[in-house]
Amino acid sequence: MKKATGTPTELQLSAGRTAVFGALLVTIGPLSMALYTPALPTLAEVFGTTEAVAKLTLTVYFAGFTLAQLLCGPLSDAFGRRPIILGFFSCYLIGSLLAWLAPNIEMLLLGRLIQGIGASSGIAVARAIVRDQFSGEAGARIMNLLAVMLGIGPAISPTIGALTLSAFGWQAIFVLMVAYAGFILLLTLTILPETNSYRDARLIRPKQILASYWTLLRSFEFMQPSLILGFTIGVIYTLSTVLPFVLIERIGLTPLQFGMGMVLQSGSFFMGGVVTRLLLRRFSTEALLAPALICCGLGGLALFVVTQLEYLSFLSIMIPIGVFAFGASMALPALSMRGMEPFPEIAGAASALMGFIQMAGGFFGSLVTAIVVPDPVTALGVVMPGMAFIALFLLILPVKKRGVEEPVSM
Repeated sequence: MKKATGTPTELQLSAGRTAVFGALLVTIGPLSMALYTPALPTLAEVFGTTEAVAKLTLTVYFAGFTLAQLLCGPLSDAFGRRPIILGFFSCYLIGSLLAWLAPNIEMLLLGRLIQGIGASSGIAVARAIVRDQFSGEAGARIMNLLAVMLGIGPAISPTIGALTLSAFGWQAIFVLMVAYAGFILLLTLTILPETNSYRDARLIRPKQILASYWTLLRSFEFMQPSLILGFTIGVIYTLSTVLPFVLIERIGLTPLQFGMGMVLQSGSFFMGGVVTRLLLRRFSTEALLAPALICCGLGGLALFVVTQLEYLSFLSIMIPIGVFAFGASMALPALSMRGMEPFPEIAGAASALMGFIQMAGGFFGSLVTAIVVPDPVTALGVVMPGMAFIALFLLILPVKKRGVEEPVSM
């Protein structure tokens, strides 16, 4: 595979700019989910529909976000990171405008679907941009900052959304999204160079897309860290479907108390990223990986004990979840770099598939809690610890390293 021409200065951002730009890209996904949730009851009332249909606006966004990742990754490998950001964020901008001006619920659903497709490029391309320019500990430190931003976004977005809704109405929330997309597009046009020096238009051919993903799927060097991420970050997604029923219906919190209480989970994830950043001054990310996953396992074990003893309270549940979230945040940088580092020529596909597997982990956990273990308290004490210990088991399995010149082919 031929390298694209370009001098190092044309293809390289500073570590600081890469971190800031990457943080802006990864934040778009969780921000577009969490910023909007306080307006759901209002939207059901405004459009004269049911709460179930209003919640469907989240579902279509999530579907577009999840599936489009698998396309935007190979596209960025074929044509470069810059044009894909411009194209997908323009799509996000159009979706935000449609949602802002929606005259009915059908148009809002369409706008949210287009938003999800556009936002899918954020985290996939951000990680690829980091991998294009940095490897090892330098790349892991930037990935750590992205993890911190992924913790901050869900923590503060509902508050911003609620304040915006109260002061200016539901449409103003989508105005914020329009402004965010416009800001990203402006930065991309003015300061972002093309970082992908392996651009090859042949990679977008259906056969080559399949070849890229097949290379990744059959490589345990990629699949091991990706599956570990799927079972750890997947727990965070799964908790969102279980915790409302445990904390509101079983423990008796009000919806407002529940919303405020979830800051403990997001705050723990954020603190895990901050502590990891401090520890990276003395330790490598690989040295922190096992302790991070042990931390997740301890949080899961504590949940199992609490639910078995039926000692249910806000703190008895949320403290173990906070411990788990702290460990998951610590593990994220090392796992991201471990999975992507051997595949610089298909970094976009690797980042996209890694993100898809994380979403799939959340879907797997949610499906198990809905069908196999429908009681929310039991699910909390069995499914979450189970996923944590699967991740620990995967960590100890031996991995065969990929050869440096091993080709990407079917």
